[in-house]
Amino acid sequence: MALKANPADQALLLDLQELDTRLAQINYRAKSLPQHAALQSLAAERMTLGAVLAEQGGAVEDVTTELKRIESDVSVVEARIKRDDERLQVTSSVKDVQALELELVALKKRQFDLEEIELVVMEKLEEATTAYDATKVLVDALDGRVAEAEAERDAAMVSIDEDRTNAEANRSAIAEKIPADLLALYDHQRARYGLGASLLRGGVSGASGVKLHESDMVSIRSAALDDVILCPDSSAILVRTSESGL
Repeated sequence: MALKANPADQALLLDLQELDTRLAQINYRAKSLPQHAALQSLAAERMTLGAVLAEQGGAVEDVTTELKRIESDVSVVEARIKRDDERLQVTSSVKDVQALELELVALKKRQFDLEEIELVVMEKLEEATTAYDATKVLVDALDGRVAEAEAERDAAMVSIDEDRTNAEANRSAIAEKIPADLLALYDHQRARYGLGASLLRGGVSGASGVKLHESDMVSIRSAALDDVILCPDSSAILVRTSESGL
């Protein structure tokens, strides 16, 4: 059995469709904010810089560890030199003196070599730290740009959310006035075809923008006022008014 509904209730579908179109536009605005694209670009840039920063941070840690190891070796050699010097001052054995002097020569050579290596590693650490610090400045600046873009996006979303809330409230108020079976059909057609209701004006369906065939118009003219008719082109509920040209 074909669905029937009071013409006034059918006319409410046009208001409902207008609000659903408005909600779709609001959702599109929310998804199309320029800040979304900007944040995606910044996120990609941040990922690249973050990887560089992590690599440079690892290099700093590695060189720092190397420097600490060399410094430890230097400390050990210095302690042995001090110990041998002290023993040299108190020993009376010619054999011990000769052994200590030979060991001191070797230790001081070792100390010199380690200190040369230490200088090279310190230079490496300075270079690695400088590179890390330079990249960190870029990362911090980028993070600042991200924060600004997020703030702009959030501010824009406040207005969009307000518009959405108002539209949803108005939609609920109108939907409550529409019979359940008519509303269910509207929602089904809108979900399936994109539009749930269409005004017939001058023989033209608002949903398709196409003038209906005369054979369709004959069928529509013969229908009762409370018959619920679907647009033959868009499948939306075709709402008839005094503007329909019937």
